[in-house]
Amino acid sequence: MITRDFTATAFVVWQDKVLLHRHKRRGSWLPCGGHIDPHELPDEAVVREVYEESGVLIELVGERALDLVEPRQLMRPRGVQLELIALGHEHIDLIYLARPCPGYAGYLRPDDPTLGWYDAAELARLELTEEIRLWTALALRELG
Repeated sequence: MITRDFTATAFVVWQDKVLLHRHKRRGSWLPCGGHIDPHELPDEAVVREVYEESGVLIELVGERALDLVEPRQLMRPRGVQLELIALGHEHIDLIYLARPCPGYAGYLRPDDPTLGWYDAAELARLELTEEIRLWTALALRELG
């Protein structure tokens, strides 16, 4: 039997750089994101996760399907992917593009020395998976 969790991830771009960190357990470079809590909307979850992991308050970039107040329209993820996390466990990951909210001055939580803003040249030197390399290129192309 396969178990699945819903997660939300954001590729955040600021000054032609992407926010990434080296995940402690997995040892790979990843954007900020995490599990969507029960009764939490995906839009809310990704904003919360990025803030908790980085200290950066973000605004999602994209579109809503309809220009309506009711029913409330949620931001469309830029992508949705199924990720194998462990044998028998997968994440359904809603991938968003985002920017820091206006007035952002560059602060990042100091407790993660790998957390940082990486430009295209720095990204080329990092050991990124093909997936992360493609997402960072897309994020820079669309928001850089």
